[in-house]
Amino acid sequence: MAEKVVVRMNSEFRTEVWAPDPHDPESDEILQIMHIHGLTPYGMLMSSLGTCTAVLLHSYAQHHKLNLKEVELVIQYQRVFAEDCERCEEIDEYNERIEQEIMFTGELSDEQREKLFLISRQCPVHKMLEQGMEVKSKLIRELD
Repeated sequence: MAEKVVVRMNSEFRTEVWAPDPHDPESDEILQIMHIHGLTPYGMLMSSLGTCTAVLLHSYAQHHKLNLKEVELVIQYQRVFAEDCERCEEIDEYNERIEQEIMFTGELSDEQREKLFLISRQCPVHKMLEQGMEVKSKLIRELD
């Protein structure tokens, strides 16, 4: 299973999320602007990562007066079974990863681009995904 989104944000924080249509299996590589209701849960997760990263980068650039015009992130989620699985129904663990490519548009030096790339790893969603987070759930009775 693989899924992909592209997040673009300009210096005014205008954001576009591009993704394949999840209801059209033939559209894997045809990206279109998606509204939140058109994304799969994995698409929403990747969009959260992309928009959080872009907001952080634009905020940093504005604070440090860097000429960052646009950030584009291509984010792919991969989940695969172990190779040559004989008893896949017994597997309760997948090999999962998110790959992220970041492109900056604007008059930036190589040093500024490297700094922005390092800053991108400070996004709270990025940290949460990398370090993990406990999720506690409880059932609440319906109100009468």
